[in-house]
Amino acid sequence: MTKREFLDSLEQGLSGMPKNEIAGRLAFYSEMIDDYMEEGFTEEEAVAKIGSVEQVVSEVIADIPFTKLLKEKFKAKGEIKGWEIVLIVLGFPIWFSLLVGTFAIVVSLYAALWSIVVSLWACFGAFVGAAVGGTLGGILFACTGNPIAGFSIFGGGIVCAGLAIFAFYGCKAVTQGVLWFTKNAAVAIKKCFVKKEKI
Repeated sequence: MTKREFLDSLEQGLSGMPKNEIAGRLAFYSEMIDDYMEEGFTEEEAVAKIGSVEQVVSEVIADIPFTKLLKEKFKAKGEIKGWEIVLIVLGFPIWFSLLVGTFAIVVSLYAALWSIVVSLWACFGAFVGAAVGGTLGGILFACTGNPIAGFSIFGGGIVCAGLAIFAFYGCKAVTQGVLWFTKNAAVAIKKCFVKKEKI
């Protein structure tokens, strides 16, 4: 892909965003391609180093505040007509309650997702506590004349330490997955407000 094709595709992918934002991003990526070419890369290699247009569009949309996209969407729509105002007012009880209900469902699902993450980290904390308590308690029991109970408790502490290690990697993976989902969901919602126009 040539520099011109890349920039044209990028401009089309970003259409619907604020015009000054599009111009700034196009200038930034144009300069980046020029810098790579000055380092000795061919035009196609320089474009390939940046990544695909879809990837760049997703990164740019992720960086743009949601309020800016909404403002641009309503600005692009233009002036609201009289009959549209009447429909908005008459339909308020319906669309507002649906909006509040949808928002409540999304927030509760998101909170439930994070509560799973918190619960998993709490289990990890419990394993760590049991490992420390079991190890120290086992040593204490063994030193105070009850070696069988001491070794049993110490063994339980070692098992909990092993489980804590496994739990840590599982909790870390789940947390990263939820963060990845959150980021991609936000980008997907923002993309709904970025209209695609033919250039």
